[in-house]
Amino acid sequence: MSTLNELTEKRQSIRKYDSAKAVTREQLEQLVRCAQMAPSWKNRQATRYHVASTPEAVEATRKCLLGSNYAKTEGVGALVVMTFVRDCVGFSHPRLADGTADKSKVEADNELGNGWGCFDAGAQSMLLQLKASEIGLDTLVIGIRDADALRQTMNIPEEETVTAVIAVGHRAEQPTRPPRRPMEEIAAFL
Repeated sequence: MSTLNELTEKRQSIRKYDSAKAVTREQLEQLVRCAQMAPSWKNRQATRYHVASTPEAVEATRKCLLGSNYAKTEGVGALVVMTFVRDCVGFSHPRLADGTADKSKVEADNELGNGWGCFDAGAQSMLLQLKASEIGLDTLVIGIRDADALRQTMNIPEEETVTAVIAVGHRAEQPTRPPRRPMEEIAAFL
C-alpha cells in the first residue's frame, strides 16, 4: 500500500495516453467511491459525476474540450465530468411548516455562496486523482471546456454547474515533474 507522500509524488498531469490499455467500469467506480469520501458543506454531497466510458461517449465528450485539450486527451480511457448542484452547498434554506426546505428562498451563508460547490468538488477531485494513482491510472484535470456542449452531450441537469473534466487513462509518456515553489513564496507562518 502506498503512503500519501508516495501517491502525491507519483501523481502527475498526463497529456499523452496509451489507447491500448483500457479503463474498466470497476476502476471508475472505485475512483468515484473514493472521491465521495471527501468532506462536503454540511455533508450535502452535492458533487455529481458524469462518466464517459465507452469509446463513443469519450469521443463525443472530447469534442467539448477547448484549445489543445482535445489533442491532450487522445487515447484516454474515460472522461469524468464533475459538477455540483447549485444553491445547495454554501446556502441555507429556510424551513417550511412541514420541516422541508423552502427552495424558493436561497440565502448564501457567506460571501462565497456557490463557491463552496467548487471547493467541495475540488477536494473530491484530488481524492479521485490520488485513487487513480494508487490503482495504476493517470489523470489530467481540464478546466478549458465548453460547459454548454458538455451539458447537452452528457444530459447534465440545468441545476448543476460544470466544474472540471478529468481525463482518466494509462500514461504513454513519463513527463518530468515541474519544480514546486519554495515554502517562503507560498506560506506565511504567524
